[in-house]
Amino acid sequence: MTDKYTGSSSIPLYQSSTFSQANIEESYDHIYSRFSNPTRDALSEAICAIENAKFAEVFSSGMAAISAVLLNFSQGDHIVACKNIYGGSFQLMTEFLPRYGISVTFVDATNPMNYQQAIMENTKAFYIETPSNPTLQVTDLKSVIGIAQQHNIITICDNTFMTPLLSDVISLGIDFSINSATKFINGHSDVILGTVATNNPEYARWLHKSAVAIGSIAAPFDSWLTMRGLKSMAMRVERASENAQKLAEYLNEHPKVQHVFYPGLASHPNHIIHMQQSKNGGMVVSFDLGSYDNVKRFLDAVRIPLVAVSLGGIESIISYPKMMSHACIPEEERLLQGVTDGLLRFSLGCEDIDDLLADVGSALSQIQ
Repeated sequence: MTDKYTGSSSIPLYQSSTFSQANIEESYDHIYSRFSNPTRDALSEAICAIENAKFAEVFSSGMAAISAVLLNFSQGDHIVACKNIYGGSFQLMTEFLPRYGISVTFVDATNPMNYQQAIMENTKAFYIETPSNPTLQVTDLKSVIGIAQQHNIITICDNTFMTPLLSDVISLGIDFSINSATKFINGHSDVILGTVATNNPEYARWLHKSAVAIGSIAAPFDSWLTMRGLKSMAMRVERASENAQKLAEYLNEHPKVQHVFYPGLASHPNHIIHMQQSKNGGMVVSFDLGSYDNVKRFLDAVRIPLVAVSLGGIESIISYPKMMSHACIPEEERLLQGVTDGLLRFSLGCEDIDDLLADVGSALSQIQ
């Protein structure tokens, strides 16, 4: 993508809050950066391209993107959501949406009929996260979309783990494709940013209106960094996916690992469905070491991956969901979601896989 004004191979950074209006009787494309900014607009166009979508809005974070979609529902509306879900999304749905009179029913999304059975007269949306964070459960998108279309229900999919490059959810029929671009889209662990794509012009209008009114727009500099990250996204996603498949196969055979969660493995209960709607198993592997003590020994010994929250960087990142991504979820609910004391989430980067496997193997040897 080149700059439409100059032809520059790099989209310029328009680090400006306001724009000159020399003639107040004329209409200008850009007047104030909360409304629009050339750098952010260029990123929106790029997101449309990778999403195969007509419209895209760029937000200050993934949660801002999710909030912009969900807070456009009204008092008395009902949403059906997958129960295995990112902690921030769960908190938004259980602590904030009820304040606005919006109710949410959580279902086991591995069975599409659970969405069907949860429909009420006031159901307005299905919320999907596939593969789910962090247990990588898979939702049959075509089946759930079909149910939604029969009942005139909006479909919303958090596609962060697969990205549009591996799972083209818009083409499958999803109404809103959400991505935390903080993760694989930017890919360098130096930006907080979210995106929403849609093919519906009405939805696009209220998305933009929400972003402007609430002020959850992405900053020009973050948009510029994300544009830079996009240039290497295809290569990063390909390498990280290959690494994830090899790591999952290695862990699946390791005696110190109790269970591996990865839809690219033939042993995954929804492997066939996942591969029908995605190009490969993705870049994230979760695995259970059985106890907190085993997790502590492993994390103290591992050297190459970063131990941190988040995922999707060019470097590998290991997270401990119990104390990180899902810390805001009550223990009883967390355990029901399969987020045990022994669960780790491994976001693969682009390192040499032999180095990673050697490091992981050495760390696993510390477990008694």
